Amino acid sequence: MLKRLLDIVLSLAALVVLAPVFLCVAVAIRVTSKGAALFGQERAGRHGRPFTLYKFRTMRMDVDPFGPSPHKADDPRLTQVGRFLREYSLDELPQLWNILKGDMSLVGPRPLYVTQMAEWDQRQRRRLEVKPGLTGLAQVAGRGALTREQKLELDVQYVETAGIGLDLKVLLATIGLVFKRDTIYERQYSQTEKTRGEASRTPVVQS
Repeated sequence: MLKRLLDIVLSLAALVVLAPVFLCVAVAIRVTSKGAALFGQERAGRHGRPFTLYKFRTMRMDVDPFGPSPHKADDPRLTQVGRFLREYSLDELPQLWNILKGDMSLVGPRPLYVTQMAEWDQRQRRRLEVKPGLTGLAQVAGRGALTREQKLELDVQYVETAGIGLDLKVLLATIGLVFKRDTIYERQYSQTEKTRGEASRTPVVQS
């Protein structure tokens, strides 16, 4: 109950304070590229229940939204504004609405695609015991520098040790990492795959 209260208070406060930022970002996206400023995709929530996750659009409208996650800043699919949004993680801000609704929490495993659940073993599926988060243990422990397997293991470790104290530490660490802009792009998707392009067509989310 305390965690949910914290989610409601902080997400609501952030939505109010950041309203001008939301407006400026939406206008910048619409002015510099064709298409909507926001987009939604189905992700796996707590216990695997699907929900619609919202983000600011960072790619052109004519590219596959389920394609490989960008591995570098000069990816031609990224718009000029989208590149900036990703570097400062501003594209994730609309998920504050997901948190206020109760789909997500401020801290937890990043929400992945429903189809990816079939790839996880019994231990890895434990990440579904809690709500997905805007940020998480895997994001402050390495983010794009970690492989898929390492992120999933950290997600499970979060489930095993979750508490308000840990959440506050992750939130504070996240603030520092946003300004450092380090490990934004994935360096190696999996222990057995150098890049997402060598993998299967299973959608991948950059955390």
